[in-house]
Amino acid sequence: MVPSTGRDWCWNPETCNSAYLRILRMFEDRRAATYSIHQIALMGASEGKEVGQWFGPNTVAQVLKKLSVYDEWSSAVIHVALDNTVIVNEIKRLCKPQSLQGDWKPLVLVVPLRLGLSEINPVYIQGLKTCFTFKQSLGVIGGKPNHALYFIGCVGDEVIFLDPHTTQPMGLVEDKEQEHEKALDASYHCQYASRMHILHMDPSVAACFFCRTEDDFDLLCRLIQERLQPEKQPLFELCSERPRHWSPVEDGAEEALGATACIGLLTKNLSTMFHYRYIITASEV
Repeated sequence: MVPSTGRDWCWNPETCNSAYLRILRMFEDRRAATYSIHQIALMGASEGKEVGQWFGPNTVAQVLKKLSVYDEWSSAVIHVALDNTVIVNEIKRLCKPQSLQGDWKPLVLVVPLRLGLSEINPVYIQGLKTCFTFKQSLGVIGGKPNHALYFIGCVGDEVIFLDPHTTQPMGLVEDKEQEHEKALDASYHCQYASRMHILHMDPSVAACFFCRTEDDFDLLCRLIQERLQPEKQPLFELCSERPRHWSPVEDGAEEALGATACIGLLTKNLSTMFHYRYIITASEV
């Protein structure tokens, strides 16, 4: 089972929930943490990004997918749908491998999108708004040009976003028993949300969804068919099987293991990053 505190759970400064603290440790400022800034920077080399280079939404999605191979605690599958297409049976084979005898592995689905050249084409606005209404929505990875933001909803023509760009001292939360550990825990959460007009978003985004069960995924597919595909210009497509002219399915595990060859060459470049960090996690939706 994937660890979870549920959608009704809310963080507060005194939170010491064991599942929450275990999740947080996976993002801590230490080289061994599965999803630390160090691991993200190093794995970015497999996507052609040197340490310090800008990561767009698609690059981040691919990096997280590769890092998830090393996640031995949770059972979630991270799938990145390419070419604006969600392939239903491909995802079901990933989430229901024969070895699990029918059990569903929780799915994090990321759909990278390009909604215009230098600015968002207004034809995509309604579809983007609709995505936020799905109960499976995890929000949208995106931002303004060269400024990453996390969009969690919308009000009218304004999108609601979290901006975690604050330099923080390095440290470990551990069991959150000391005051400095509580302060470090708080640094992983934005104190407030902001708004901006939807047309001011960078056109490069990634829509994200979470399906804990197969029923959740089936419902998401129905919502896409009923509410997104009828649009004049749908955000993305849904199909049962991979088109024959597409290249074979890539093995994320082999890609990730191959990328580790780059880690030794890049480790020294990270020495100046260990003292301070940019918070890359935001807040619960």
